[in-house]
Amino acid sequence: MNKQIRNIAIIAHVDHGKTTLVDQLLRQSGTFRENEKIAERVMDSNDLERERGITILAKNCAVSWQGTHINIVDTPGHADFGGEVERVLSMVDGVLLLVDAVEGPMPQTRFVTKKALALGLKPIVVVNKVDRPGSRIDYVINATFDLFDKLGATEEQLDFPVVYASGLNGWASLKAGETGTDLAPLFETVLQYVPPHEGDEDAPLQLQVCSLDYSSYVGRIGIGRIHEGVLRPGMDVAVCAGTDGPMRKARINQVLKFEGLERRQADSAGPGDIVLVNGIEDIGIGETITSLEDPHPLPMLTIDEPTLTMNFCVNTSPLAGREGKFVTSRQIRDRLDRELQSNVALRVSDTDEDGIFEVAGRGELHLTILLENMRREGYELAVSRPKVVFHDVDGERHEPMELLTVDVEDAHQGGVMQELGLRKGELVDMQPDGRGRVRLEYRIPARGLIGFQGEFLNLTRGTGLMSHIFDGYEPFKGEIGGRKNGVLISQEDGEIVTYALGKLDDRGRMFVKPGDPVYEGMIVGIHSRDNDLVVNAVRTKQLTNFRVSGKEDAIKITPPIQLTLEYAVEFIDDDELVEITPKSIRVRKRFLKEHERKRAGREAA
Repeated sequence: MNKQIRNIAIIAHVDHGKTTLVDQLLRQSGTFRENEKIAERVMDSNDLERERGITILAKNCAVSWQGTHINIVDTPGHADFGGEVERVLSMVDGVLLLVDAVEGPMPQTRFVTKKALALGLKPIVVVNKVDRPGSRIDYVINATFDLFDKLGATEEQLDFPVVYASGLNGWASLKAGETGTDLAPLFETVLQYVPPHEGDEDAPLQLQVCSLDYSSYVGRIGIGRIHEGVLRPGMDVAVCAGTDGPMRKARINQVLKFEGLERRQADSAGPGDIVLVNGIEDIGIGETITSLEDPHPLPMLTIDEPTLTMNFCVNTSPLAGREGKFVTSRQIRDRLDRELQSNVALRVSDTDEDGIFEVAGRGELHLTILLENMRREGYELAVSRPKVVFHDVDGERHEPMELLTVDVEDAHQGGVMQELGLRKGELVDMQPDGRGRVRLEYRIPARGLIGFQGEFLNLTRGTGLMSHIFDGYEPFKGEIGGRKNGVLISQEDGEIVTYALGKLDDRGRMFVKPGDPVYEGMIVGIHSRDNDLVVNAVRTKQLTNFRVSGKEDAIKITPPIQLTLEYAVEFIDDDELVEITPKSIRVRKRFLKEHERKRAGREAA
């Protein structure tokens, strides 16, 4: 039975083509009917994933090839969702490592590869997008070998098979420079190099839950791979939280297996099968479903700790409650508790202040995706500026470091290097590509990257690429300067008036447009100087009893900066908050009244 099952994960840096390749594997294995209409990137089922073109949640599917059932897990490429990657790799026996034929190994390639090698998995390297102009196949293979070597790969792992592919066009080849006709060479490589799961059907049951799903019909659903034994519907089992944790009795309701993108009920499942089970009401990630008579629990899964925290607060602005359905601290807390059930890299703790929760995650993207999901569900809240998590090591303060890779045009190199130097970045490597671009690698405190994304886009005129991953803790690197510009703060409540914006146009760039509601203490723009300035954005023109024709009537104003959630979170300072509602994103001072801000400033000094 085991010999007919293969379990593989597809891992790669973001945007190297994992989800597109899975689409083609599903098509060519006969999963879809010939006349069936299929969406692109069918595995990215979440709205946010489709909009951003990234994978956030690991997904399962299965294909059949020459009588072998191949379970495939599509994993996220962002290190912020590393909790997803770490969990699902414990379900598989092999990985396809996709590397872009032009870019080569990138920071997240390093992150996911390190996890796979540490688990003893032997990757199959798929050089993807080989038909792209400027592809550098030899360089990519050599760079991948060097990466494996740096990460401490064994001799066996270094002797990796290579497949050349174009995921978009649906072909693979075993020879560089040779165009294939379909993905058969890739399927055959998987069958040849990924070992079947070695498990004993007669041994006591062992199934570790690596992922969770939810259905309004059957409740919580646990997803995992059976290590040993056989699982059947209606079976009485023990559920254990690790080898030393408490044990409780439960009964399995249904057992389902993946077929294509569908889930099919099964009468039984054995070693190597990736299954979904329901009926266990409070099943959690990392728990083991095992034999009641002879329990053999597995150790709980270990996940890297969070590196960044933000305060999630009840929205207290004068506009609170106008757009959101869920606005109270209890509703926000309940939503965060629900998130904790499946988002294992997240931590939530109460603070000394009522209605404020400290939420810790793996990075800005990890936390802003949660916020974006919450606002789409009807939640309204305010959040503080992100702060890094410091560790105390022998009485010395250590901070998280990031390995940053930026790919910029030669003309922008100087400005980017200067800015990274101010943010305590240390240059590790510099590689010109000979075609007008250069790749720079830095080690930089995670603090130094807060607010850098917008600055980087300005410095490179939108042509730069950047990515970064957590790279350990080091002693505190010293103070890093904050935002260079002050802000324009609304003096009173009301609606934005065109006339007032015209008067403020030379003071800086605005976040608001005519007709937008504002309140005292709300930030309406960026000041052109380094100090904060209180302004009247609702002032109207005094009417007189005679009219003057002329240019005064045609007020020209600069278009406002579009406030996105990511931009706002990176932009704010320590004394500011981002107000998030289902329809709006605003930035405001923590203290809305000017005299309160002055008093807080004196106390801080």
